Parts: sequence; structure tokens; C-alpha cells
Amino acid sequence: MGSQWKDSLTDQLCRAFLCLENEDEVYRFLEDVATIAEIRSLAQRLEVARRLMEGETYPSISKETGASTATISRVKKCVDYGSDGYKLVLERLKGK
Repeated sequence: MGSQWKDSLTDQLCRAFLCLENEDEVYRFLEDVATIAEIRSLAQRLEVARRLMEGETYPSISKETGASTATISRVKKCVDYGSDGYKLVLERLKGK
């Protein structure tokens, strides 16, 4: 994955997430910055990544999450060839 999308605005967004102190603050920020559909889509993709990393099949993931096979394929590509963001986050979440 390239870094063509990185600029001063996305840097600011990253810093915004980093300055939040707890789950409630993250919810409040997400509610203001994104639509409910966008938030749910991001949450769904994270769950798809978790299930892919556990070896679940596309049909099982689709049935349990409601994600399309296109979404699952996109997430699979990121899990396999991306920047390891999903792996990093899921490992940290697992440790908590």
C-alpha cells in the first residue's frame, strides 16, 4: 500500500486519534467525524480481518458479519500484503 494519501490533513487526523484518552472520547470523536454507516463499515472490516487471521472461511465470515465477499477480499489483501495495521491492532487488542 502506498503513502500517496498521507498529507498534513491526514497527519492531523492521526494526531487527533492519538490525543483521545478513552473509549468514550473515541466514540464522541467518531460520531462527529464520520457517519454511523462509515463507523460500522470500519468496525466490520476489523472483525473480518480478525476472522481471516483466525483462518475462517469467506462464507462463514460473510454469514456472521454480513460483509460481502468483495469486502472480505479487500480486507484479505490488506491482511496479506498491507502495512500490517490490522495485525498490529488485533495483537494489541488480544493482549488487553
